[in-house]
Amino acid sequence: MKIQFLGATREVTGSKHLITTDSGHTILLDCGMYQGKGMETDAANRDLGFDPTKLDCVVLSHAHIDHSGLIPYIVKMGFKGDIYCTPATRDLCSLMLTDTAFIQEQDVRTYNKKIDKQNPHKEKGKKYKVEPLYTQNDVNRAMKHFVTYSYDRRFRLFDDVLLTFTNSGHMLGGAICSLEIYEEDKNPNGHPAAVLNRRWKRLTYTGDVGRLHCHILPPPQLFPQCDYLICESTYGDRIHDEQMVTEEQLLGVVEDTCVYRKGKLLIPSFSVGRTQEIVYVLNQLYNDGRLPHIPVYVDSPMSTNATQIFRMYPDELSDEVRDTMQFDPDPFGFNTLKYITDISESKALNHKDDPCIIISASGMLEAGRIKHHVANHISDPRCTILIVGYCEPTTLGARIQQPGLQWISIFGLDRRIKAQITKIEGFSGHGDYKEMIDYFTRSLQVDQVQRVFVVHGELTAAEAYKGHLTDAGFKNIDIPQHGEIVEL
Repeated sequence: MKIQFLGATREVTGSKHLITTDSGHTILLDCGMYQGKGMETDAANRDLGFDPTKLDCVVLSHAHIDHSGLIPYIVKMGFKGDIYCTPATRDLCSLMLTDTAFIQEQDVRTYNKKIDKQNPHKEKGKKYKVEPLYTQNDVNRAMKHFVTYSYDRRFRLFDDVLLTFTNSGHMLGGAICSLEIYEEDKNPNGHPAAVLNRRWKRLTYTGDVGRLHCHILPPPQLFPQCDYLICESTYGDRIHDEQMVTEEQLLGVVEDTCVYRKGKLLIPSFSVGRTQEIVYVLNQLYNDGRLPHIPVYVDSPMSTNATQIFRMYPDELSDEVRDTMQFDPDPFGFNTLKYITDISESKALNHKDDPCIIISASGMLEAGRIKHHVANHISDPRCTILIVGYCEPTTLGARIQQPGLQWISIFGLDRRIKAQITKIEGFSGHGDYKEMIDYFTRSLQVDQVQRVFVVHGELTAAEAYKGHLTDAGFKNIDIPQHGEIVEL
């Protein structure tokens, strides 16, 4: 078989890895959208690197847009196969892909109006306007291609390909994808007469790996032995704070901002997973009588809808959440918390002067309501902007964290930074390098893994992680470049 690495190579966005078996089957592991790359993003997303009409199927690890966001686009471009995932991933994709299409349609409409104004006398035959990658109608068509299987159920993609999903602990529905592919076992020197026999080759794709200790999700479950491993490395060079430290850090920021400085705490947060975990921790603090009596707003229609999906899957939540539900039937809601969907209510928050907490998407500050909240409050020294997860280096969320930065452009206007910029990494949905190494060494007999491919990490993180994997006994570790093809 061959693997071509078409995304999330030496970066953390646009996950796509194309497998071509010796029998001719083509399997795409994830179909992620590039995010946070400025003007380069649109071109990168349109250049798939493969022909969707010749693709047999997609295996989807989880619903985050950097792993699923181009599914409607490949359907629009002629893909007719099945998309395999877990039931919760399918439900979340229906929500998240629709939201992504809506944002694209809005952005394109705004951009085209701007182009019309800049070009009142259009040159004949020259194309100025742009089109979205896909629309909400394309999402509706794409959802018909989804086929779901529960965790730990071994099923057949083709006569010579089997697949098993294992809970990755990264987000609701997230899965480690273990493929078994029956084909000839060739001698590494590639000599045509060196065919030894046919066997099941075992390839595991991790998608994203969760924390060993998470408030709302169970830890990653042990997955089957593999010969080849494709693994993420987002935090391949870092170690997270302990869970209890993270809770106390959050409470400290709330008290400093909302009690002592009488300001607003703005938390840019991914709508699915991160928002629910922060709300759960605030709910626990509220139940313990430790949360200051201030309003808490989740200002995001998608976060609101995603939380409803979390409530639909209690059996896939952590033991801690299920224990909480014995005395608190709604671990994602408390008396001072309000979910906001109406845009007028969202805008009204900018005019409230009282202390409060606002949790809103997007997590990297690239779009959404949180970007407007930050624009309106970044010059207020009473306020705090709390970063609670990874931000791709080119995004506003990353740029705003630069030490000593005094001014930043938001919506084309330079704004003075007077609000406090704080970060808590313990809420990350990605395991750090120690957690992932521990997970892999418990799941696998390391000496049986023939090759490892490190993806979904900035180059510095991937290189550091390669060193940690080597120390743990893994061998033949590669950090693929974009477009690189490897034969196994």
